[in-house]
Amino acid sequence: MERRKFIRNSFLTGTAAITVGQSFAEKKKEVSLTEGKPFNLPYAIHDGMFKNNAGDDFLDQIKWAHEQGFSAIEDNGMMERPVDQQKKIGDLLSKLGMRMGVFVITSDSWHWKTSLTTGKQEFTDRMIKDCKEAVEVAKRCNAKWMTVVPGNYERSLSFDMQTANVITALKKGAEILEPAGLVMVLESLSDNPDLFLRHTDQAYMICKAVGSPACKFLDDMYHMQRNEGNIIANIDKVWDEIGYFQIGDNPGRKEPGTGEMNYKNIFKHIYEKGYKGILGMEHGNSIAGKEGEMALIKAYREADSFK
Repeated sequence: MERRKFIRNSFLTGTAAITVGQSFAEKKKEVSLTEGKPFNLPYAIHDGMFKNNAGDDFLDQIKWAHEQGFSAIEDNGMMERPVDQQKKIGDLLSKLGMRMGVFVITSDSWHWKTSLTTGKQEFTDRMIKDCKEAVEVAKRCNAKWMTVVPGNYERSLSFDMQTANVITALKKGAEILEPAGLVMVLESLSDNPDLFLRHTDQAYMICKAVGSPACKFLDDMYHMQRNEGNIIANIDKVWDEIGYFQIGDNPGRKEPGTGEMNYKNIFKHIYEKGYKGILGMEHGNSIAGKEGEMALIKAYREADSFK
């Protein structure tokens, strides 16, 4: 599933309506809240995940999620939001003591259509431009991590040459982000076989070659389960280059407990290794409406109950 389609579909999940004009406090009374204590790990919600309980406004969704114990958000489309919205989200997160997770470092869907593997200057120039813009966006919403996807496999070049081209381009991006204390996280994906970056060892090698704290690996465990499995062992192998995690059970890309992955053991392992970053909830809800949103929270409470 393409990132944009995933985001759009997640907005459409659920059928329960919220009465226009209801206050945020009134919306909260409509649901039976789970225990609101913080989770052991900082799981990051996204826009639309709790819209049936909190309403369409992302700011209200953030407030509602905070009441449930969530301590972070991520927003792939942050760079496309108006500047005033970026600032409002950042201000609210600061007020609530919440953290900002990843946004996609490119301002549109170009990263699905092109590739740094080609070595073409136009693509490197575009990434440099977007990195500079991302620095300003990060200041507004208190972000640290930005997702980067190198793009498609270039069949006219050898694998090694493509890898060298990606490393060269990412070094230029790191030169912009590192002085600002920001980190681009490279996401290995399983969406289609044309994508260049697909495995943990591949991302690990590239991060080592770039050699910057501004270039790390985004371990999306849904994609890695599809591409290679062996999640915990592979986490250990590339631990020093992991900058961010994302969550989704397989098959289905829904909340923990809906597929074959033992997220309770995975979360426990990540926690015991002393992980200080964020885990993005980049998945859909397995059940529609308010009921599904409460079931999602229950699933996270269960998977997070390892201590």
